[in-house]
Amino acid sequence: MIIRGTTAAEIAGSVRDQVASGGLAPGSVLPPVRALAAELGVNRNTVALAYRRLVDAGVAETRGRGGTVVAAVPQLAREGTGAGAGDDRVDLAGGNPDPGLLPDLLAVARRGDYGRPLYGEPAVDAGLDAWARADFAEDIDHPFRTLVTHGAVDATERLLDAHLTRGDLVAIEDPCFLASIGILRLNGYRSAPVAVDGAGMRPDALRAALEAGARAVVCTPRAHNPTGASLTGERAADLRAVLAGHPQVLVVEDDHFSAVSARPYHRITPPGSARWALVRSVSKFLGPDLRLALVAADAATATHLEARLGAGTSWVSHLLQHITRELLLDPRVHELHERAREAYARRSGLLVERLRAHGIDVPHRPDGLNVWVDLGVDARAAVTALAVRGWAVRPGHLFAPDPSAHRGAIRVTSSTLTAARAEAFAAALAEVVAGLRPPAG
Repeated sequence: MIIRGTTAAEIAGSVRDQVASGGLAPGSVLPPVRALAAELGVNRNTVALAYRRLVDAGVAETRGRGGTVVAAVPQLAREGTGAGAGDDRVDLAGGNPDPGLLPDLLAVARRGDYGRPLYGEPAVDAGLDAWARADFAEDIDHPFRTLVTHGAVDATERLLDAHLTRGDLVAIEDPCFLASIGILRLNGYRSAPVAVDGAGMRPDALRAALEAGARAVVCTPRAHNPTGASLTGERAADLRAVLAGHPQVLVVEDDHFSAVSARPYHRITPPGSARWALVRSVSKFLGPDLRLALVAADAATATHLEARLGAGTSWVSHLLQHITRELLLDPRVHELHERAREAYARRSGLLVERLRAHGIDVPHRPDGLNVWVDLGVDARAAVTALAVRGWAVRPGHLFAPDPSAHRGAIRVTSSTLTAARAEAFAAALAEVVAGLRPPAG
């Protein structure tokens, strides 16, 4: 490689040019600072600053004694990659809702007053906005604005990008929603893992993350994916007390399971927070292909988010908004949501019951589509052994901000479980765990 320049900007630009042209491939090791400085006849600090700029820009990354290397696109785990087509395993890995508890989207597409909007129309459907404002007003007692984004992940990423820069620290749950891990890695944010128990984020862990310099917090108030934990009123109050001492921190609450959760929503955002957003997507109860989320936020945060939306396509498809509005106003869909709420709670509870009957403890009753199981053995070996027996689940380390954590846990999707399958799976898992434990004595 030939790196040129006499200033930090020129040296960094030379490296970036070679990366862009393919001359430097991902994983290529850049010359040591001392060696490149001698070659170019510049001070070592000049090269060190150039490399720091490359790291800050996401072009390179440091690997300690491994030096500075050209960064590659992060390889991220994704939902929905359980048992695939032609796979005979029972899919308890995908994290999906039960298709039988989702409404028919196409059946409502022609209902109502969809009018083929053109450029220049208001970004948010008036009827959907009215519904959202009434829904959010039940939980927010101070002024807010509502916006529509292309799903909860889109909202969270745009909110973080509007307020943070590469290298900023973000407090996220540990274990964590897969997409949140992806957002942080792709955008160059650092993660401050906050331990989760049966009542949600732990206040002591959140306090430690904020004292370490976290500039944003992303929290799931109920039906946490992957653990199924939901905040209690007492825990939410404790978290509000912690956050009250950091009013400058952006607080994002991802209430993804709102319409079908068996638990009440408890707010962690304190009244004094300057920047906050409550995000409610519809994918878990109207369908994953309906890429839409409703967002309530303070005026300044809403303005930042609106600007980020306007920089590209300035609105979420009005057809999607129309379908969402019609579904949310339909009493038959409300009845479907009641059935879904009861079914998901029953199925996760059934799995926990059968696991306990086979000697595998789940310390809290989960809400949502997934159950987190600490096994005390190598989870990857357990996943492999279960696959041989016809079951697909996900290993816990995939959901950890630090991939070396949670190596003894698995996530099981319970959304479509029957009583027979719950018993068969619990028996198979108990057999696998027993086989992986070292002999006594």
